[in-house]
Formats: sequence, structure tokens, C-alpha cells
Amino acid sequence: MSISAQHIRAAQTQLKKCDPRMREIIRAVGPFTLRPKRHHFQTLASSIISQQISTAAAQTILTRLQDHLQPHGWDATAIAGLDLDSLRTLGVSRQKGTYLLDLAEHVSSGRLDLKTVARKSDEAIVEALTAVKGIGIWTAQMFLIFSLGRLDVLPVGDFGIRKAIQLQYDLDDLPAPAKVTEIAQPWRPYATVASWYLWRTLDKQSEK
Repeated sequence: MSISAQHIRAAQTQLKKCDPRMREIIRAVGPFTLRPKRHHFQTLASSIISQQISTAAAQTILTRLQDHLQPHGWDATAIAGLDLDSLRTLGVSRQKGTYLLDLAEHVSSGRLDLKTVARKSDEAIVEALTAVKGIGIWTAQMFLIFSLGRLDVLPVGDFGIRKAIQLQYDLDDLPAPAKVTEIAQPWRPYATVASWYLWRTLDKQSEK
């Protein structure tokens, strides 16, 4: 399932009913505003570029890349037309350049069909994406959430989710993935919505 207004209402109703703490979080955060991004290739490429660098640094590189590929914009074909040296001059590390070119090759060859990927199950999508160099389970899960709007994705290894759970559920330590899975059981099949609300609690804290 993907996100619709009806699904969000059903998710909020279940989360507030089955988890008192989540009920308080939803009331504090307010409306659910996630809108999936439809440019699948760009989303994946941006995820690769953004790995282990600051948001500002990633945005600088993305802007350079977009400017370099004007006026046609950037897609798999455009990236495949670059080489590692060209990517390096734009600020992309050699390793990440290798990852970007591998992603472009997977898409251009049809091994990764981003036009039909939404028809697959979550598990099949994760398997297809992680076959690309530089894309791990976390990146695949972010794609499921922020590009495809899948409703029941629980990124148990995500630091933000674990930190938010520690703070919101009054845990002494950062919860292990198994503990996250345990706490999240009442959220199914709406783990994505719960995860989004947990991320927003961290945003609210940073605003204080």
C-alpha cells in the first residue's frame, strides 16, 4: 500500500488507539505532511551523494551536478555520460562516483526498472536496490518511504528513529533494532507513519 489521505486517517486512528505514547506524539506534532518524491533516479542518486557528509555539502554538490547537466536535467543517461574525473571536478568522491555510475548502468540497462518498481513488494524493491553498489538496506528503506510512500516501513537501524524512541519512551539507552521492532509491533501496518512522527519529534527538539 502507498500513502493516501484515507490511509493516513486510518493510521493515525490505529496509532493513537494502540500506543498511548504515539497518541501524544501525534497530537504534539500535528498533521502528517509527507509527500513522496516521484523522481526516483534523482532521489537515489541524491542519497548516494549525501552519504556521510553534511546536508549543506551534499546540496552544494547536487547543485553543481544539476548546473553541469543543464539544460537537459539529470537522469540515468546523463549520469552515464560522465566519467569519474568529471564527477570528481564536481565534488563527488571517486567512491561515490563509482556508485553513481553503477546506479546509472543498472537503470540504463534495465536491470533496475524505476518505471515499474512501484509494482513490486517492499522486499523485492530492497533486493533490487541493494544490488547497486553504494545502496544498502537503509537507503532502500528511505526510498520506500520518501519516494514510493510505502506505509509499513520500519528502519530499525536508523539512528534518528532509535534516538527518538529512546527519548519518547523513556529508555535509558539507545534501543537495539530488536527493541525497536518490539516497540513498533502495535504500529503495524503503519510503521512508516509512526516513523515519520518520531523523526518530527527530533525536529521539534532542535527548534527549541
